[in-house]
Formats: sequence, C-alpha cells, structure tokens
Amino acid sequence: MHTILKGKSKEVTIGIDRPFVMIGEKINPTGRKKLAAALAEGNLDYVRMLAESQVAWGAEVLDINVGVPGLDELAVVKKLVEMLASAVDVPFCLDSANPDVLAAGLAAAPGKPLVNSVSGEQKKLEMVLPLVKDRGAAVIGLTMDDNGIPKTSEERLAVAAKILERAGQLGIPTEDVIIDPLVLTVGSDSKAALVTLQTVKLLRKEFGVNINLGASNVSFGLPERPTINAAFLTLAIQNGATCAITDAARLGQTVKAVDLLMSRDDNSMRYLKYFRAAETLRAKEAEQAG
Repeated sequence: MHTILKGKSKEVTIGIDRPFVMIGEKINPTGRKKLAAALAEGNLDYVRMLAESQVAWGAEVLDINVGVPGLDELAVVKKLVEMLASAVDVPFCLDSANPDVLAAGLAAAPGKPLVNSVSGEQKKLEMVLPLVKDRGAAVIGLTMDDNGIPKTSEERLAVAAKILERAGQLGIPTEDVIIDPLVLTVGSDSKAALVTLQTVKLLRKEFGVNINLGASNVSFGLPERPTINAAFLTLAIQNGATCAITDAARLGQTVKAVDLLMSRDDNSMRYLKYFRAAETLRAKEAEQAG
C-alpha cells in the first residue's frame, strides 16, 4: 500500500517496500524558544533556514506547526506555507489542533499535503476528516479516542479501525490514512515502547496501512536520548513502520543504514550518497560555528 504526497514539484511515496520516509520535526515551536520567538516576530528567514537544513539532512516531508500562544495562527500559517513553498519543493505536513488553522494551511499548500492529525475522538473525526476529503489530502490517524490513550496494542488497533472506517465512509482511501500507534516515554513506563512496537506489528498484519511514529518521544526525560531514539527507530522499522516525524540530522544515518540492511538500497547507493552529503554538511556547520 502506497501513500503518495506531493509538494510543489517533488512527489514522495510512503510504503513498506520503499525506503523509510523522514518527516522533519523542526518547524514546531513546542519546546523551541528560538523558533517561537522567530514566529512571534515574523522572522521567516530563520524558519526558511530550518526548512532548508532539514531537507539537506534528508527530510522528505516537512511538519509545519505555528502554535505560539497569542499568535494569529491563521494569518501566519498561510504566509509561512507560501514562503516555504517557494524555498523547498518537498510536501508539507500541516500540524495543528485547530481545524481552522489546518484549513488555512491546506489552502496554501501546493500539491498533496499531509494533515497531522486526526484521532478517534468523535469531535476530531467530525471536524478534521471532512477537511482532508475536501482537499484531497492524506492524514495521520492517532490511536487515541475520547477515553484517552489505550494501554494495550489491541485497544489501539480498535481505534485505528474506527478511524479507517470513518475515513472510508467519507470516501477517503485507506492508503491516504497513515496510522500513528503513539510513542510514549519509557522513562515513566518501561513497557511503553513494547506496546507501540506490538501495535505496529498488528497494524501491519491487520490493515497493511502505512505507519508513522513520533520517534523521539520514546526517550523523553532520559539521558543520551539520540542512542535510545536510534535503537527504537530501528526496531520500529523492522516491525513495519514506514515514516516518522523526527530529527533528520540526528537520525538520518540510522534510517539509511536500516534501509540498507533491509535490502531497500541497491548497491548501497543511497547510504553512500547520504554519508558523503552528511560529511559535507557537518564540515559546513562546523565552519559556520567556528
């Protein structure tokens, strides 16, 4: 099953038989004070730099969130999406809990964007899915509902089934619904990652859908987070995950290595190309910092 996203000129195909897709996470002000300040000040040059850097490090889709308290998100998201569409050619993932902001972002985005996200909550299903259908977009479905985040993989699978059913009723193709089994930190629950991985396996077996992860959530509150994130992402890809909202600069090498080991990289060409590009980027960043 393939989910096809389109930017201004670039098309990205997500599928179990395709290389893993990284969705750049950096244009989200949550926990990023410098970005929040830049958005509040209208400093779009800084946001453009973030976008170009993520694409250079291998992000094939960009998550865009402008959720800063007190900000006119409707006006900012339109302006920002239009600016980024002129700067990079990758598809966009519009990220907001506000349906009006999603609608504004979808209207400004070129090609076929991705919506982040809908859940199994009744109100979310009613408000978000029609936007997805009308725009001809794809959507990430979170496996949580009005009762919160289920504790077991079977319960999360049931929420995924509900989202897929409601999407189908509206005429949204199954391939345009990417399910997110939810990644919680193992710092507060040692079984959290295992439940997510079990859910990934069930989703692959029962529905064959594409599966997204917010990979870095797994290590929240723990030391040496990149090591945990890389280990978890490797396991998730092996179990059937096909894309992740993540830091391409930190995890790109891991993703390319896993693709190579899973025979998704003929003659190691993608790995070698990424390795050489990463060396150049590191040298450039070191020169700028020095």
